[in-house]
Amino acid sequence: MEKPGSANSSSELRGDYTHADARYTVPQDHAAYTDAEHDRWRRLYARQVRLAEKHAARAFRDGLARLDCADGIPDFERASRILDEATGWRIVAVPGFIPDEVFFDHLANRRFPVTRWIREEHELDYLVEPDVFHDFFGHVPMLLYPTFADFMAAYGAAGARAQAMDAVPMLARIYWYTVEFGLIEEDGALRAYGAGIVSSAGETVFSTTDPDVLRVRMDPERIMRTAYRIDDFQDIYFVIDDLQQLMTGLVDLDFGPIYTAYRDSEPFAPGQLQDGDTQVPLSISPEDATS
Repeated sequence: MEKPGSANSSSELRGDYTHADARYTVPQDHAAYTDAEHDRWRRLYARQVRLAEKHAARAFRDGLARLDCADGIPDFERASRILDEATGWRIVAVPGFIPDEVFFDHLANRRFPVTRWIREEHELDYLVEPDVFHDFFGHVPMLLYPTFADFMAAYGAAGARAQAMDAVPMLARIYWYTVEFGLIEEDGALRAYGAGIVSSAGETVFSTTDPDVLRVRMDPERIMRTAYRIDDFQDIYFVIDDLQQLMTGLVDLDFGPIYTAYRDSEPFAPGQLQDGDTQVPLSISPEDATS
C-alpha cells in the first residue's frame, strides 16, 4: 500500500504502509514498543488524565477508567475485548492516515483505526498527524458509551452517500466539530468529549474556559457549512446538551438536501457569529480556569 494523501497535513506522512493490507491495517506488534515509548505514553497520560478530571465529559472519564491504560501503550487486543463486550467495537492498527472510503468502512463495521506509532519527545505538546496517544486516549474511551458508539457507526455508514454526492468535506465537518472538537454541557458546566480536545493539554483548558472564543449550540446545517482550523486551537466550538443529541440531531437527519443546497458554497469562516446562532455562555470565571 502507498501512503495516502491528507487534507490535514502538508508534511510528509509518517508510518510504514508497505505491509498494510487492503483495509490499511497492520499488526500492532505491541512487544516492539521501547521502554522510552511506554514512558512517553505514561507522561502524556498522567498530564491529560489530570486535566480530564476537571474538563472532560463524564462518559470520557468513565470510559478511560474502564480501559485501565495508565501504565504504557495499550495492547489493542486487550482493549478490543473490553470494547467488544460493551458496544461491539474493536480496534484495528493502522500505519497513519487512511483513505476516506477505508475509514468510513471501518467505522460502519465498528472497527476503529488507531495509529500504531507514538509521537517523538519533541512533539509532546503538538504534532501534525494523529499518533497512538491521540487515537487511543482521545477516541477509544467514548466508544464504550453505547449512544456514542452507535453514532460513530452511523457516521461511517453515511460516508458512501457523501462520496456519491461529492459532499465529503461537509460530512467531515460533522466529525471535526463533534468527534474531534465537541463540547457538552453537563451539570451547568462545559466539558469536552472530542478527541482533539481531550488529547491536547492546551486545548482542553482553552476550549472549556477561554472567555473570548465562540461557543454555540449544535446546529447540523451550521456545522456542515463551517470551515475549521487544523493548525491552532479552534475559533468556534459546538455544544450539545447530551450525547443522545448526536443521534436525534444528526443521525436522524436527511443530509441529502443540505448537501445539494450548500456543497458548492464557500463555508463560513469559523470564528464569525452567524444569524441563528445561540451562544453558550461560560459557567465559570476565567480566574477559576486553572489547568
